[in-house]
Amino acid sequence: MSGTFYVIGTPIGNLEDITLRQLDTLEKVDFLCAEDTRVTLKLLNRFEIKKQLVSFHEHSSKADAQHIIDRLLAGESCGIVTDAGMPCISDPGEVLVKMCAESGIDIKVVPGPSAVVSAVAVSGLSTRRFTFEGFLPVPKKERAERLEKLRGETAVMVFYEAPHKLKTTLSDLADFFGGERRISLCRELTKIHEEVLRLTLAEAVSYYNENEPRGEYVLVLEGAQGNSGGELTIEEAMKQVKKLIDMGEKPTDACKAVAKETGFRKSELYALL
Repeated sequence: MSGTFYVIGTPIGNLEDITLRQLDTLEKVDFLCAEDTRVTLKLLNRFEIKKQLVSFHEHSSKADAQHIIDRLLAGESCGIVTDAGMPCISDPGEVLVKMCAESGIDIKVVPGPSAVVSAVAVSGLSTRRFTFEGFLPVPKKERAERLEKLRGETAVMVFYEAPHKLKTTLSDLADFFGGERRISLCRELTKIHEEVLRLTLAEAVSYYNENEPRGEYVLVLEGAQGNSGGELTIEEAMKQVKKLIDMGEKPTDACKAVAKETGFRKSELYALL
């Protein structure tokens, strides 16, 4: 009989957020898969837990994954953790969950803190609906395509961002969604320097031009208002076209994308361009 695969949440910053069930599960599994074994070892040492750690990260091979599956099929139990929060969400662990499901291995979740849900909860924005977008693509063209798809999104959007990329991301968001769109910038959640700034995109760009970003960020961006598309002027539409071109889109493709979102004719935009 195969063992059980446990998806175990861990604290996102403050180690006191760990639960009794998480500690019990960490103790009883035969081995643990960890994104970074050094980070997980600190957690285990804090609670005096000794456990075999197996490294599993974005560069792990199919053979590495299959070795873990083989151990589970042989009857061992395994837990997976990430560096912080819930594993298998925008995380390499999703591969193991998929393989376990395909192999008929029992999967159980031991939930814990989530940076996404925590940020949405304290954002001050509508929490009725939200979409998790993770990290935006770095290449300009791919980033432009992703943001273009999100232009009409009415649900709150949640992004992750590193401090050294924050200024560029805020500038891109302001260009695509407008400076008046509201955003909550949640920094270092549950840690000593936890901070939530609730600003417009224009204010956020200005603030971080004067203050250097520090720590990891979760960005919670307000969704589009239902009637915003019809109020867009041709001048604003042309700004969107030029931004797409600056980020690597062909002029015809940029005009086509903006025309689809705004209602202006592609030929009209291309003629002005």
